[in-house]
Amino acid sequence: MSAFAVVREAGPAWEDGKGIGEQPGASEHAAFMNELAEEGFVLFGGPLAGSERGRVRVLLVLDADDEDEIHRRLADDPWAPTEQLLTASVEPWLLLLGGERLAGLERERPRGVLDEDPA
Repeated sequence: MSAFAVVREAGPAWEDGKGIGEQPGASEHAAFMNELAEEGFVLFGGPLAGSERGRVRVLLVLDADDEDEIHRRLADDPWAPTEQLLTASVEPWLLLLGGERLAGLERERPRGVLDEDPA
């Protein structure tokens, strides 16, 4: 596993004052991110506390071969061409503690805020 810490943040097309689920194309973005999680590319992800003025910042922990793969895969996010989300940083992350718990967390993963309602 090659882990990377990736920060994505609101871009120029982000609609200030609206939450993630209220943004244009939120369902398509959610489906895309959920697929990456199901594939095991996204290990963890979610908004960071302290996002200022309704402009979201998100931390993703990704399992990827290299930074180029990350940029290629995230370019397919429906929010990438619209610049609703921009990738602010990509950093290799050396996981030293807790890696043995990853398998257990995946089995017990609760439905997240981006999971679609089954109704």
